[in-house]
Amino acid sequence: MSRFWSQVVRDLTPYVPGEQPKIANLIKLNTNENPFPPSPRVLAAIQAELGDDAARLRLYPDPNADLLKAAVAKRHAVSAQQVFVGNGSDEVLAHIFMALLKHDQPILFPDITYSFYPVYCGLYGVEYQTLPLADDFSINPADYCDRPNGGIIFPNPNAPTGRLLPLDAIEQMLKANPDSVVVVDEAYVDFGGETAISLVDRYDNLLVVHTLSKSRSLAGMRVGFAVGHAALIEALERVKNSFNSYPLDRLAIVAAVAAMEDEAYFAQCCHAVMATRNTLTAELTELGFEVLPSTANFIFTRHPQRDAAELAKALRERNIIVRHFKLPRIDQFLRITVGTDGECKALTDALRQITG
Repeated sequence: MSRFWSQVVRDLTPYVPGEQPKIANLIKLNTNENPFPPSPRVLAAIQAELGDDAARLRLYPDPNADLLKAAVAKRHAVSAQQVFVGNGSDEVLAHIFMALLKHDQPILFPDITYSFYPVYCGLYGVEYQTLPLADDFSINPADYCDRPNGGIIFPNPNAPTGRLLPLDAIEQMLKANPDSVVVVDEAYVDFGGETAISLVDRYDNLLVVHTLSKSRSLAGMRVGFAVGHAALIEALERVKNSFNSYPLDRLAIVAAVAAMEDEAYFAQCCHAVMATRNTLTAELTELGFEVLPSTANFIFTRHPQRDAAELAKALRERNIIVRHFKLPRIDQFLRITVGTDGECKALTDALRQITG
């Protein structure tokens, strides 16, 4: 701590990202990266943008990323005026907290959810109230109805549980909160869920957030977007242009467009991840683990007789890392990214040895 720190910095409890260790021969199942590379079109688009001498990199990118907005709009059958893009969905979410969730009433989100939400609240001075998940770790939409609030936000599927809320439940929230923005954070929806983007033309209080880090395999490029009513998008643009007019670089824009346009490759990868997830779930269940129903590229699991922290430690000793959250209600769970078939087999083989 320094005497030069502002009071805001002194009061912050920063988000802790998933570990990115530099260990040889590591099986990395802790940060929900896609096990498959991006579409081959991505590399081709980057090479075309660079040209022979990379001279274009001396020029600023398009501050509006119009090519990417058009690609997202086409993919989701909305207008470009309904699309906002940013440097990963985390930046998009940060702008949402400032632009749309900072009101007199507290915002609402689950007690077990993406741990960046309370960090944003601390950074921007947003009051919040957490609502407990049900005993089966599902979100009860009725909890978010008839309760005064300054907005609602939740991931769908939820993180780190992987549980999905159906669209009719989301509509229930939207109808019950016409004067509040409802933000649906769909980082993992492509792995078996149904996007709420289909509802944005019917509800002017709905904002849906996506990332290209998961299903499009572009975690290293940092691209995210939001879709909603044009008035909500304008609020985000006002914040963005008061913060950083050029959040996406030239290579990220063309890479993201290429990834969005390769529908066949996208579907192939998502289906492969889902198939591996189903196999992994069955094998862990056979080993005595409880596995929550997941519609994400990860599973959330616990063993009734084995301490989660000890399991994570034992896996690490075998060069396999998973995510363990030392938080109330979930401290006996492990969040395990769905890797390749080979990586998941190595994981279950290791767990068979550890628990046998």
